Amino acid sequence: MTIADTAARVRTGLFIGGAERFTDDVLTIPDPAKPGAVVGEAAAASPADVADAVAAAREAYPAWAALGALERARLMAEAIAGIADDRDTDAAILSQENGKIRMEAWVDALVFEIRWNLALMLRDEVEKGHTLPVVPGAIPVSTDVAYQPLGVVTVIVPFNWPIAILGAALPHALLAGNTAIVKPPPSAPLATARVVQRVAEKLPPGVLNVVTGTDENMAGLIADVDKVCFTGSVNGGKRIMEMAAGTLTRVTLELGGNDAAVLLEDAILDDVHLDRLYAAIYDTTGQICMNAKRVFVHRSRLDELVAGLEARLDRAVIGYGLDEDTTMGPLHQRAQKAFVAEIVQEARDAGAEVREYGQLPGGELAGGNFLRPAIVIDPDPSLRVVTQEQFGPVIPIIPFDDEADAVRLANDTWGGLCGSVWTASPEAAQRVGSQLVCGYVWVNDHGATRLDLRAPFGGMKQSGIGREQGIEGVRAFQDTRSIATIDPDALAAMAH
Repeated sequence: MTIADTAARVRTGLFIGGAERFTDDVLTIPDPAKPGAVVGEAAAASPADVADAVAAAREAYPAWAALGALERARLMAEAIAGIADDRDTDAAILSQENGKIRMEAWVDALVFEIRWNLALMLRDEVEKGHTLPVVPGAIPVSTDVAYQPLGVVTVIVPFNWPIAILGAALPHALLAGNTAIVKPPPSAPLATARVVQRVAEKLPPGVLNVVTGTDENMAGLIADVDKVCFTGSVNGGKRIMEMAAGTLTRVTLELGGNDAAVLLEDAILDDVHLDRLYAAIYDTTGQICMNAKRVFVHRSRLDELVAGLEARLDRAVIGYGLDEDTTMGPLHQRAQKAFVAEIVQEARDAGAEVREYGQLPGGELAGGNFLRPAIVIDPDPSLRVVTQEQFGPVIPIIPFDDEADAVRLANDTWGGLCGSVWTASPEAAQRVGSQLVCGYVWVNDHGATRLDLRAPFGGMKQSGIGREQGIEGVRAFQDTRSIATIDPDALAAMAH
């Protein structure tokens, strides 16, 4: 039996209170590359199932929080052990339900484990508070400031890198002392549900739960918990925030981006740097929130940059994610394929120079969600290919004449997730990078595979609220508790 045959038979359930649960209703998961093909089935939770998951997490919370960070870290280390044993199968399933190439799917699952273990390295800091000393001449009070968990948290992940993105929040939430419910993406839940259940089975019942299903049945995962951590689209984040407002459920939102890559006049455009930029644009068929979405290049280097990207696009192989020769899979959803095709045609109709590359696959892949990757050269800045997040294999390349112009153009957008500066000058990199209004800046690099997984990550403007990763990511799932002790003798002395 091939991996593909195995994946075609995959079935996942809910995991609530330490037990797997199957449902009569299911989510049927299509293959985005093969029209009519089904990858597998996932359980579809009812509102009652959701309520049970919240109740299980609520019941498990006091004991889990009481363990302390060091004991939680020990149990979490045991729970993640052996997670790689089924990684090849996980990756094959994710490749088929998502569409991306097998190696990206394998890395997706690997990053989850890396992030989990990096979070555990913070165990000594989790409960490290501080004391505010008595101020001479003021009320004689010393105050101990400590950290406490929030309670039950929901972590909602998107389709594009679901397992890896889960690792930016889930281990931090658990290490902080919260219990959790994970909601995988309804269009690609299978591999994520498998991975999380294997971890959850090794933790105390109710500490980690998995709920799959349609969004309309999931209100309890927002209104009835203490915090929601959501990664997805800007519009999705706004809906989560609106739903959370009724109960003042706290939110962390990691949303879309319209990230700028700024190539200064002295940018190094050798093969190493061009490979990095190409990956930053076209990895996962352009469906990564922190991909470069706009490239601003000094006018004197425009032709050189276009030639360098073209040389790589000419080698692109569009096809099935499990095929070894494939370098670019389909878009995940048909609606996204239609949107990207529409904004590319709009740019062409407006007179921009549009170049497309590669050959669309035929046979059983004909009619799949495939698009030829494209470059749009010097488009009008008002076009949607510039102003909106494409989330597909197309990039506008826009020339500029001076550094101030580049910074202005890069910041002239609704989002502020990431950005990058490409230059041979460390001074210029710091000067320009410090002016970019975003949460994370690369120098001579860009992209998800190059992210420092120890650093706080999140967006400015409409790219989100809050931070994930690092101790900041742990603090996002905690709040402070201040205990103030007054010195009665000193207070009495002050009265005299």
